[in-house]
Amino acid sequence: MSIKKVFLYAEIQVSIPFSEIDWQAINVAMKKNPGLKSKTWLSGINNNTIGGFYEFDSIDNAKSYAVGYLAAAAQQLGGSLSVKLFNGDITADANRGMDSPFYG
Repeated sequence: MSIKKVFLYAEIQVSIPFSEIDWQAINVAMKKNPGLKSKTWLSGINNNTIGGFYEFDSIDNAKSYAVGYLAAAAQQLGGSLSVKLFNGDITADANRGMDSPFYG
């Protein structure tokens, strides 16, 4: 299956206030992963979980990121990782109809 727009949702079950995250250094490290097009950082309300909404250029690159970079980050932080992948190709027309910034 060749999907050209893959979205990945990830959340690490830890409680770390976002102000304590070294997101500048993490952003630099994340950009080295193949196929990563964008990330929107997420911080859980009232629980300080950390995560993000990512766009990748393929399922393979998204899966590699999840089992590699994200899994290592969760282990380093001592938290459990939750990941879900979404097919962005089949929803393209619906997203364009809403003027989504991920669809030009």
